[in-house]
Amino acid sequence: MDTITYDNPSKIYVTVKAIFYADGLLRPMSIIWEDDREYTIDKVTDIRRAASLKAGGTGLRYTCRINGKDTYLFLEEGRWFVERK
Repeated sequence: MDTITYDNPSKIYVTVKAIFYADGLLRPMSIIWEDDREYTIDKVTDIRRAASLKAGGTGLRYTCRINGKDTYLFLEEGRWFVERK
């Protein structure tokens, strides 16, 4: 099987802890950053299919409130990423 590599400096791939509910809803609970710091997602305010205008790509975009700031978290082809600021 070929290894897929991703090389886009505008995308930061992150580890996400999430809950799958019985009704099929997927809710991200926290993001683990590149340096292993974990940030709790206080609230998910929106979920929609959208494109990342900064980093490219499309998928489910979760608008998440983390430490009082809104952040877009994308689920694209089974991988989670945020846009580099």
